[in-house]
Amino acid sequence: MRLSIAVMAVLSTLAGVFIVMQAYYLAQVANGVFLGGQTLSQVAIPLTLLLLVMIARASLVWWSEITGQNMACTVKKTLRQHLFAHLLRLGPLYAKRERSGELVQTLTEGVESLDAYFSQFLPQLCTTLFIPAVILIAIFTIDWLSGVLLLVTLPLLPFFIMLIGKQAKAMTERRWQVLSQMSAHFLDVLQGLSTLKQFGRSKAQQEIVHRVSERFSEITMKVLRIAFLSSLVLEMGATICTALVAVEIGLRLLYGTLPFTQAFFILLLTPEFFGPLRSLGTQFHASMSSSAGAQRIFDILDVPLQEQQQHSNLVSISRKPRCLRFQDVSVSYDLPDGKRQPALRSVSFSMQVGKKMVLVGPTGAGKSTIANLLLRFLEPEQGTICLDGVPIHSFPIEEWRKQVAWQPQRPTLFNMMVAENIRLGCSDATLDKVIQAARQASIHDDILALPQGYDTVIGERGARLSGGQIQRVSLARAILKNAPILVLDEVTSTLDSESETQVLRTIETLALDRIVLMIAHRLNTIRTADQIVVLHEGKVVDVGSHYDLLHRSKIYQTLMSAYMDEEVFV
Repeated sequence: MRLSIAVMAVLSTLAGVFIVMQAYYLAQVANGVFLGGQTLSQVAIPLTLLLLVMIARASLVWWSEITGQNMACTVKKTLRQHLFAHLLRLGPLYAKRERSGELVQTLTEGVESLDAYFSQFLPQLCTTLFIPAVILIAIFTIDWLSGVLLLVTLPLLPFFIMLIGKQAKAMTERRWQVLSQMSAHFLDVLQGLSTLKQFGRSKAQQEIVHRVSERFSEITMKVLRIAFLSSLVLEMGATICTALVAVEIGLRLLYGTLPFTQAFFILLLTPEFFGPLRSLGTQFHASMSSSAGAQRIFDILDVPLQEQQQHSNLVSISRKPRCLRFQDVSVSYDLPDGKRQPALRSVSFSMQVGKKMVLVGPTGAGKSTIANLLLRFLEPEQGTICLDGVPIHSFPIEEWRKQVAWQPQRPTLFNMMVAENIRLGCSDATLDKVIQAARQASIHDDILALPQGYDTVIGERGARLSGGQIQRVSLARAILKNAPILVLDEVTSTLDSESETQVLRTIETLALDRIVLMIAHRLNTIRTADQIVVLHEGKVVDVGSHYDLLHRSKIYQTLMSAYMDEEVFV
């Protein structure tokens, strides 16, 4: 980027030199033809030089535009990569706090809006800094009085730009906020279209979209009015300043105190002197949208990463784990009012290879928080999570996530083939291994029933599959990863009894050489656990087997009664 700016500075300086040369040769030709009576052959050399200078000047303009476009493309590409990488490092917990449509707007239109700044405003700023300086030096060498007049009137145009620019900046930022809100709302409406239709609220949303669009149109027109007003003021200011110089030159020419060649030379350069400033005013408004988009981009980039993710001891995981232990782990979440809400309070338990552990508890007890801690989407505020005695934050975060396979409660499938969705668990897996994982997840027969089998494109979020099929495809993905730690969140919640039995048998087999943690409320799933951890209000209130807890834990008895009522109702 610095090299590009240096190139544009050199090009702008050369352009200023060619502008001076163009005015000089044109003044010489005009003086020779109209006052000296010279013929075409006598002014052929100055005309040829004038043509060459004009071609060179046009080439510099073209080169400057190419440099600006290349710089804009490079900056946008680099910034988009940094922004996306930073969002990935922040993780899904940050993304859940933001509106998806607004983040997509920032990644696409926000980054793209920077084009106007780097390809138009920045080159014009270089032009404005260097071309008037070269012209002013040339005029001072010819006529100091005209140079002083230009130097005195020069600050008027930047003053007008700054005066109107403050109001334009505030209005443009407001326009960008409304655009982001509108994009986020459109995405919400599209994602919830079936719900809106079901409850007869689609027409009401049409009215809301209409109002949001009208507000965006009104703000856009206000921004345009400010832009047109500033253009009028700049044009008027530049015209008045040029007229002052023209009057001064004309009077001196009339009284014979200034030669025609010099007077014409200065008059030719005066519009060129104010031209870059007038163009800068136009590009300034184009760059306001870039400024608004950049502000949101840097707001995201300024979100700090968790300290333990930034500073890792980089200990390698060299063998299969045997024990995973939570020791006095506490976590809190930020609330909108600035307070902290405890999610886990001094939680301690351990998991062993070959033993299935199930987390149970009411909503908000902290079950999903434990899963997020294992995936390192979240870091403990107090306490440690140790793998065979080594704190997991000592491992590189990407290396750690290779050790964990996750089956979320609400899996995300992508708009691509079934085989590709499963192969996310292992990108280089053969089709035979994909099929084997699908069989273990009891989804193989369902996939074969699709139009193209494993090559069927299943649509966004698995639109062509049922909820139970989506769950089992996600389970196949987790199985294919073949990680030593398996985290399953409500893995059987959408399955029928037969599929549930098959999946539980598969998990039983997988647990023989893995650490398995399940979050569940289905009785059949809970009963199969070797150990059950009962959570309540972020605390571990009891640990034991199903039958032991039924006899001694009132909270567990209450949970089981509620779960039984739910299953009977279903």
